[in-house]
Amino acid sequence: MDISQAEIDEIVRRALIEDRADDDITTGTLVPSDLQGTARITAKADGVLAGAEVAGSVFRAVDSSLQFEAILTDGARLRAADTSQDGDTIAELSGSVASILKGERVALNFLQHLSGIATETDRFVREVADYDAVILDTRKTAPGLRDLQKYAVAVGGGTNHRHDLSDGVLIKDNHLAAGRLNELSLGGVVRRMRDSTPSAWEIEVEVETLEQVREAVAAGADIVLLDNMSPSEMAEAVGIVDGRALTEASGGITLENVREVAATGVDRISVGALTHSVTGLDISLELLDMG
Repeated sequence: MDISQAEIDEIVRRALIEDRADDDITTGTLVPSDLQGTARITAKADGVLAGAEVAGSVFRAVDSSLQFEAILTDGARLRAADTSQDGDTIAELSGSVASILKGERVALNFLQHLSGIATETDRFVREVADYDAVILDTRKTAPGLRDLQKYAVAVGGGTNHRHDLSDGVLIKDNHLAAGRLNELSLGGVVRRMRDSTPSAWEIEVEVETLEQVREAVAAGADIVLLDNMSPSEMAEAVGIVDGRALTEASGGITLENVREVAATGVDRISVGALTHSVTGLDISLELLDMG
């Protein structure tokens, strides 16, 4: 994991404060503080695991005496229960039952959400496996969770786009509108950015028409983002670019159409839905022995 343990611990700390884990009224009333037990976290749906160590960090933050053992590591393919087998065991815990219950929801929230992202990313990646296009995430992430969400995309086989606004140049439609107020054309905006940034930086510009594609390439853009174009327009844009820049498809990309988009010859496909609207993977925690 490229995220430091300190960063994970801070994200976990905020989540536990949000859930008031130290003030669990129900557990405090019904579960004796000295009751010991074990628990198992299992997959209830097929998918790709992400966030196992984050879940462990949750339980350790609740109670450092809890024993958390990850049985599977991130990137593992999970199998749900069926008539012939139980669902895959992700992790096992032992220690204070009260502490396990206090951390249960937060740990599962991370596991379900991150595994959902990894699983959905894996689906997109497999859909375009016959083509050269890579699947990218975007900055459409939940505030405070970007590092973890982008990590989950990478676990699922996707590629991280820029992490933040300081991490690369992306000239979007509103930047172009601001440039027009200063009598700068699209090409003029690209050239100004080129003159104002280190030569090693790639300049990406969002375009909506084939004429803008021609202008962006002529101005020396390194990446041309094809915004909400039809597959036929994308294919024509790829021909216009003709290898002089990378091409990236964006806008309205779904599992149903991503293969058609990849077939146009674009180099990259960015999918905001990987992080902003993914469904969590079904994962559960079950208490076992207590006494």
